[in-house]
Amino acid sequence: MSEVNYIIMLEVTCNDRLGKKVRVKCNPDDTIGDLKKLIAAQTGTRWDKIVLKKWYTIFKDHIKLQDYEIHDGMNLELYYQ
Repeated sequence: MSEVNYIIMLEVTCNDRLGKKVRVKCNPDDTIGDLKKLIAAQTGTRWDKIVLKKWYTIFKDHIKLQDYEIHDGMNLELYYQ
């Protein structure tokens, strides 16, 4: 019997509080940098100008979503620098 591995995708919502709300599908082992690139593709903003926060935590580009305990349906704050 063959083993089947399923990748569970997350849907993360990012809101910039200026009227722009972006929903992105990603994997738990993607990095914050990967997530920023997906957001940039939808918004037309350069990915390196995007800052993602939750409360007062600024997420760093090289850390994986699962390490920050970002789950399906989670809302993140979207800022521009």
